[in-house]
Amino acid sequence: MSQKLKINVVIAGRSYPLSVNNIKEEEGMRKAANAINQLIAKFEQNYAVSDKQDVLAMAALQFAAKLEILSLQKTDKTEEEIQKLNELTQLVSTHLK
Repeated sequence: MSQKLKINVVIAGRSYPLSVNNIKEEEGMRKAANAINQLIAKFEQNYAVSDKQDVLAMAALQFAAKLEILSLQKTDKTEEEIQKLNELTQLVSTHLK
């Protein structure tokens, strides 16, 4: 039974203690925190934002939108692949009859 690793990540200047299952999860959490901090810095540099909550909301929206877009693209790709497989199956069935 493996023990959880305790780590701290800093997001928007605040420290958050976390427990992760392994080194890969730790790496993922640290990379995610770094990406969030970079996006926050970009928003603060490009927009007149006085409240950290606003840049955090904008960062959350951008990351969530990326996930949703990737999910939609994957769904479209899967449907296209299924259609092609159905066409190939029908073609093979026709030739086997």
